Amino acid sequence: MRKNHPPRNKLLCIRIRGIDTMEKSQQISESLPLVILLTLSGGFMDAYSYLCREHVFANAQTGNILLFGVNLSTGNFSSALRYLFPVLAFAFGIAAAEIIRNRFGGTKRFHWRQLVLLAEAIILLAVSLMPQSFNLLANSLASFACGAQVESFRKMNGNGIATTMCIGNLRAATQAICDYGFTKNTTAKENGFLYLGVIGIFVIGAIIGNFCVNMWQEKAIMVSVILLLAGFAFMFINQEN
Repeated sequence: MRKNHPPRNKLLCIRIRGIDTMEKSQQISESLPLVILLTLSGGFMDAYSYLCREHVFANAQTGNILLFGVNLSTGNFSSALRYLFPVLAFAFGIAAAEIIRNRFGGTKRFHWRQLVLLAEAIILLAVSLMPQSFNLLANSLASFACGAQVESFRKMNGNGIATTMCIGNLRAATQAICDYGFTKNTTAKENGFLYLGVIGIFVIGAIIGNFCVNMWQEKAIMVSVILLLAGFAFMFINQEN
């Protein structure tokens, strides 16, 4: 007996719909509004950990590694550990994001990146409840959250981006502007100024962080919790539409 096959044009429509869905999901995680929210949070977290938690960086692990080495060379081992543990936690955060991606990458109800944002928010909520005597744990947890974020959100409209640090964005901005100078390619110019804008947003996050730490001390990190939950909701609403 001859089997009934769906018409070829129907199969084509199904494939196109699937591609559109994949592209939409990708655009949501790479969209400018989400990048703004995460970058504000990234700048805020670094200001918070440095100003409120014994001058340790939540994001800038190069600075932590440098200070670890300096304290190690002077025999100040307790201070060296204060910088080492956030670096290790940052690495574990990257690994955790990869575990979430592999474990929940096919989940339909939530995008795996949403789970990362939700986990970040819960971790930072716990940090807000920790007194100064728990600074080592608080900084390690904040760095863990930053590691998960930097691994999960690496693109903006198809271009590589970092929402928790500036060095890569500065390099990309400078390269793009130089490319425009040589080629007059308007896309390169737009990308260059877009990267500079992201750096500016990071700075704004740090400025807000400074004001909030002065007002609320350890509780100030709740601002990052709100920003992350806003990002979670943004992805959820846009996936549903």
